[in-house]
Amino acid sequence: MATILRDLSYRYQWIYDGFARIAALAVGGEQRFRQLAWQELPIHPDTHVLDLCCGSGQTTQFLVQRSHHVTGLDASPRSLKRAQHNVPSATFVEGWAEALPFSAEQFDVVHTSVALHEMQPDQLQQIFQEVYRVLNPTGVFVLIDFHAPTNPVFIPGLALFLWLFETQTAWNLLKTDLIGQLQSVGFAQSDRRLYAGGSLQVIHARKCP
Repeated sequence: MATILRDLSYRYQWIYDGFARIAALAVGGEQRFRQLAWQELPIHPDTHVLDLCCGSGQTTQFLVQRSHHVTGLDASPRSLKRAQHNVPSATFVEGWAEALPFSAEQFDVVHTSVALHEMQPDQLQQIFQEVYRVLNPTGVFVLIDFHAPTNPVFIPGLALFLWLFETQTAWNLLKTDLIGQLQSVGFAQSDRRLYAGGSLQVIHARKCP
């Protein structure tokens, strides 16, 4: 069940964004948070990047500083309208992450930021299969999302954020073996880094070792 603040945040984006900026201080601020998953990747102007579930383009705006071929995909027309206004140099496509409207092996990098916790388990599996399909043979899937804290100090803050804004799917993600799921669809190599007391995870999954 969605919380009251979650419903309000869809109508008034600044509510969620305000809390998110405060939470991002744990990793050095929002700008660093938006680049945390992919900052070490060799993304250059010719790299073809898909920003999956791009929302209003909060991360897309940084990706276009590295690549001239950035595509943002989201299922929300309202979010895409904001994204097109915020990041006019990117290409935006309306669509579902579990049925990507792209050809096979089209992208070098697929990125998604705090979106997978919105998905049901069967959706996650479909999304991973689709990401695998649209990545080229040497491509990499990078994601950042919630993780069960390894430092108890961070448990109250994460729990409050999930309670205010998220649904049961976010709590379920804390118990989900994402690396195991990625390997089950064919990703040959996956590694995880934890941040903010373990409450955030960054995963890089490659099609080839």
